[in-house]
Amino acid sequence: MQVETSSSKYGAKHYPDNIREWKKEGNYFCFYTTETILEIRVIADKIIRFRYAADGTFQRDFSYATSDTMQESPITFGIKEWEETFEIFTDALRVFIARDNLRITISDKDGKVINQDEMGFHWQHYLLKGGKIQYCSKLVQEGECFYGLGDKPTELNLRGKRLENFGTDAYGFQKDTDPLYRNIPFYYGLHHGIGYGIFFDNTFRTIFDFGKEREDACSFWARGGEMNYYFIYGPELLEVAESYTKITGTPELPPLWALGYHQCRWSYYPDTRVKEIAAEFRKRRIPCDVIYLDIDYMEGFRCFTWNKEWFPDPAGLIKELAAEGFKVVVIIDPGIKVDPEYAVYQEGMKNNYFCKRADGALMEGDVWPGKCVFPDYTNPEVRDWWSSLFKSLAETGVRGVWNDMNEPAVFEMGTFPEDVRHDYDGEEVSHRKAHNIYGHLMSKATAAGMKKYLMPNRSFLITRSCYSGAQRWSSVWTGDNVSSWEHLWLATVQCQRLAVSGISFTGSDIGGFIGEPDGELYTRWIQLATFHPLMRTHSASNETGFNQEPWSFGPDYEKVVNKFITLRYKLLPYLYTTFWQYATHGTPMLRPLAFVAQQDTTAHNCTHEFMFGDALLISHVSEQGMKEKAVYLPAGNWYYFWNDKKYTGAQEVTVPTPLEEMPLFVKAGAVLPQYPEMQYTHETPVTEMLLHVYYGEQEVKSSLYEDAGDHYGYKNGQYNVIRFKQHSTPQQFHLKKKFYINYETAYKNHRIIVHGLPFQPTVVIIDGQKTVLSAENLQADNTVSFVVERSFEEIIMNKE
Repeated sequence: MQVETSSSKYGAKHYPDNIREWKKEGNYFCFYTTETILEIRVIADKIIRFRYAADGTFQRDFSYATSDTMQESPITFGIKEWEETFEIFTDALRVFIARDNLRITISDKDGKVINQDEMGFHWQHYLLKGGKIQYCSKLVQEGECFYGLGDKPTELNLRGKRLENFGTDAYGFQKDTDPLYRNIPFYYGLHHGIGYGIFFDNTFRTIFDFGKEREDACSFWARGGEMNYYFIYGPELLEVAESYTKITGTPELPPLWALGYHQCRWSYYPDTRVKEIAAEFRKRRIPCDVIYLDIDYMEGFRCFTWNKEWFPDPAGLIKELAAEGFKVVVIIDPGIKVDPEYAVYQEGMKNNYFCKRADGALMEGDVWPGKCVFPDYTNPEVRDWWSSLFKSLAETGVRGVWNDMNEPAVFEMGTFPEDVRHDYDGEEVSHRKAHNIYGHLMSKATAAGMKKYLMPNRSFLITRSCYSGAQRWSSVWTGDNVSSWEHLWLATVQCQRLAVSGISFTGSDIGGFIGEPDGELYTRWIQLATFHPLMRTHSASNETGFNQEPWSFGPDYEKVVNKFITLRYKLLPYLYTTFWQYATHGTPMLRPLAFVAQQDTTAHNCTHEFMFGDALLISHVSEQGMKEKAVYLPAGNWYYFWNDKKYTGAQEVTVPTPLEEMPLFVKAGAVLPQYPEMQYTHETPVTEMLLHVYYGEQEVKSSLYEDAGDHYGYKNGQYNVIRFKQHSTPQQFHLKKKFYINYETAYKNHRIIVHGLPFQPTVVIIDGQKTVLSAENLQADNTVSFVVERSFEEIIMNKE
C-alpha cells in the first residue's frame, strides 16, 4: 500500500500497490494488493460493479437503492492475463486492471477508451469523525460532457462543476444552490459520441467534481462507507438510463388521475373552502383531478389526525368531492408531536420507535407541531408500524399522500445532529450514514401502507427527499421554489435532470411556491408544466391572501391556462403510453436533446429544449414579454403543433410566441393519440380515440398503451399495446398497425387525422377496402380526417 503524506485533519492518502494474487468465482473477480481488495462483478455485458475493501475487509453488502428484481445476466465473460494488466472481457466491454496500482481502463470491444482512472481508488482515515474517506478519480476525455445527479439547479452539462449530495431543506433555493433535497449519486459521461454512466451507491455525504478542481480530472468521493460503484455502458445515453433502472428499479403504473392536473396550496381550509375550490373548477370547466390538503387539515399539526373544527366530517367531504371527480391527497411529515395524549406518540414511545442521540436521549427538535420526535425509518419494524398508520386515512377516502420535511428538516437545527443513531436494518449507524436515505425510507413505508390499504386501487405518493431507487414507489417535486422567470428555467432543467436520473414522475410548483407570479409568468409556467409528468400548482400562504388558481389572474390568462390544461387531458393517452415505456423499460419520460441526438455536439448544451416521450419536442417561453423564440431542432423533420408548418432539423429555427402558444413540435412520422375533451379522468367513457398522424418519409414507430387506468389488472395481462409504423413516400401514405389486445375499451373506432400530406387523396384504402373521401374528409391544408374501426391493420392513401 502506497502512502502519501497529507493534512493531519484527514490523515495520509493511501493508494493500492501491486496485485499479489487474484481469483475468480462465478461472475466475481477479486484482486489482492498488500491491503486493498478490488472486487469486479460482471452484472451484465454492459454493467460492471467495482467494489474496494480499503483495508482488506469488505463492509456489509447492502443497499437501499437496488431493486429486488435486479438480475445478473452476463452472457459471455472471462479474463486474460497480460504483462502489465489483467483484462476482463464481455461481449461489449474490455476492463483492464493495472498490475502495479489497480487503476482501471474500460474500452469497448474495438478498443475505444470509454472511461479511465486518473489516480483511481484511494482513501484517507477520517480522523475527526471516524471511518475512511473513499475517493476515485477519472480522466476527463476530450470534449466530455456530464449529466445526471438528480435535482441540481444548474446547467444540464455539469462539466466544470463540483456538487454534493446531502439532503437539505433549501427553502427559496436559487440557481447553483447546492446541496438540495434529493440524493442521487448517478451521473453520465458523453464523449466522442460514446455514453456511459457511473452509479456510486454510497449513502454518506458524497461529492462529485467534474473538472472544477483540475480540468483533466473527474472525481467522486464519500466521507465514509465503501467505494462501490456500477459502471454502465451505452453507448446510447438512453440505453444507460434504462440500464440504471435495471439496477435501481422501475415504477408501477400510477392511477391515470395522477397524471391529470393537481391543485394545491398552503393551505385550503376549512372544508367549505375546499368545496368552493372544487366547485369553481367545475363551474369554469377547467379540468382538474386532485386537490391537496396541507398541514392545516390536522389537529395541531399532529399527523394522522383531522382538525375537528375545520374538517368535522372528512369522510363525507372526500365522498362529496369524489362525486365531482376529485381525489384528495394529504400531507404527512415525519415529526411526531411530543404529546402524551397523542396515540401515535404513545405507541411510538411504547415500542421504542423514535430516533435517539448517542447518549440514549430522544432526538427532539421543533417542527410545525412544536417539539417533535422522529421515527427511525431505517428500522424495518418501524417501517411496518408507519405503514399501518395509513389505514385510517385510506378508510377515510384519501387516495394519495404527500411526504414533506423529510430530509429530515428541523427548525433552527437544520437537520439531525450527526450523533443520532439509526438501526439501518440491523447495522446500527450514526446519522452520517443514514441522513441521505431518511426521507427515502419514510416514503417507502408510506407507499407500502397506502398500497396495502387502498388495494385494489392504485395509490399516489409524492416525496420531497429521497435516494436512488425511489422511483419504484414515489413521485417528487423540485421543492420550495420562487415565483421568478429564473425559476421557470430551473423547473425545466431540474425536471429533465431528475428524469434521466431515474425519477421521471416529477414536476415543479407551478407559479412558484414563494412569492406571487403575475398572470404572464403563471401562464407560461402552466404551459411548461403541461409537458411535465407531474402537473401541480402549489403556493404558500401570504399576508395579502393571494390565491394561485387558474382563474386568479383574470379572464384573458384564464382562457389560455384552461386551453393548456385541456390539452394536457387530450394528451393523456400519449402521456400514459410514455409512462408505460418508463415503467416497462426505464426510458426517461423527459429526454434532454443530448440524450436523443448525442452525435450532435450542438445538442450537448441545450437546456431549453427537451423531448417529452418519442414524438413531442418542447421549448418553454423563458422571458417576460417574449414575442418569438429560437429553438434548436435535432436532425429529422418536425411539425409545428399549432399550424402544421414543417421544419427541417439539425438547425435553430425561430417561432412566434404569442401568449396562447408555446414552442411545441411533433416528430414527422409519429402517431399522437388523443382523448376528447374532459373535465377529469374517467368523467365519461371515451367513445372515440383520436389518432393524429404526421406524414413522414422516414420510417417511424409509435405506440399506444391502454388499461383500466386504476387497479392492478394490467399485471395480469389486462392491457392493450398497439404499435404503429409509418413509412410514406411523396406518392403514398402508408400506416401499419400491430397489437396485443387483452383489455376491452369503451371505444370501438378511431378518428384518424393525417397532417401534412403532400397530396390530396380521393380514396383511402383500409385493410384492402377502398372508401371514397368526401369534401368533409379533406381540409384546405391537406389534412385528412376519417373514422375507422379500432381493429384496422393498414391504411394506404395514394397520390392520384
